Amino acid sequence: MLWVKAFHLIAVITWFAGLFYLPRLFVYHAMAEDSASRERFKIMERKLYRGIMTPSMLATLGLGIWLLYLNPAWLKMGWMHAKLTLVVLLVGYHHVCLAYMKKFAADANTKSHVFYRWFNEVPVLFLIAIIILVVVKPF
Repeated sequence: MLWVKAFHLIAVITWFAGLFYLPRLFVYHAMAEDSASRERFKIMERKLYRGIMTPSMLATLGLGIWLLYLNPAWLKMGWMHAKLTLVVLLVGYHHVCLAYMKKFAADANTKSHVFYRWFNEVPVLFLIAIIILVVVKPF
């Protein structure tokens, strides 16, 4: 079980690295004024999303399900219900990133760099809440 937990944490860290970095790329992409920069950001965003974020998300979810299989008693605990709710919302955030990435790819972005600066902070809130739930187990 400890190996599964270790690889789950590695996947979570990798996924969050992408969730922190992709919206930051959106900030710079929204500020880019020349076509060469915009095209470079499109490539970076696509590679990050497809090559790192999505595989990390799938590994996180798969390993998390494996952990629940190994310890089904966690499913009876309130903190786990709250954590799983946040994970579902985080998967939604991941897909919202995809929607924004597709808008940038089509040169159809309508949001400002300021919007993306705020959007970039959302995963921090998820991370704080999930870590507190897992470590403290408040209910």
